Amino acid sequence: MSGIVSFVDQFSHALRTHAPRYEVELSAPVIERLSAYYEQVNAWNARLHLVAPCSPAEFATRHVLESMLALPFLTMNARVADVGSGAGLPIIPCLIARADLSATLIEASAKKSVFLREALHTAGLRERTRVINERFEKLLAPDAEFITCRALERFTEMFPKLLAWSQPASTLLFFAGPTLRQEIEKAALNYQAIHIPESEQRFLFIIKKRLKVSS
Repeated sequence: MSGIVSFVDQFSHALRTHAPRYEVELSAPVIERLSAYYEQVNAWNARLHLVAPCSPAEFATRHVLESMLALPFLTMNARVADVGSGAGLPIIPCLIARADLSATLIEASAKKSVFLREALHTAGLRERTRVINERFEKLLAPDAEFITCRALERFTEMFPKLLAWSQPASTLLFFAGPTLRQEIEKAALNYQAIHIPESEQRFLFIIKKRLKVSS
């Protein structure tokens, strides 16, 4: 148990240390709930391979704080559809930080969907979330203003399908690299690219579905 506590302490320390670089403000209760979420991911990871093995500090920055870069772009009381939720990133850290958000988590893996339901229950988030165990393209898009996606398999290849699937007025918040930027440009979409701290070529792309207006 002491080893687990030590890992959680390292994680919470990393959150406090690195949050300013990500322009994230974290209260003590939010850090406590994020730490419980991290501990739960650790407990399930050996069986489900939710995330690649990493140190507590790397999980805090590469996964949790990176996910929370989406927060400034989510309007008050936003409804979010998180596609390919996996370990619950980016949506679970965002839900923990913001009590006004609600979300539909879409995950193709049955086992990962079980994890998501347990993680949401532990974090006290079940009342404003639902988990759908299915591939997104087999569903009607939820009534959501925002679509988030961070670790979808074959992300660049699936981008046109996500674009066609999502609601016409939705904003897409996608975490990816330069190859996705090429697809966004090819589709002639309005977008903003936020460079992710402590990474070389990873960005949060904020994509508007309406076409760019030609000058």
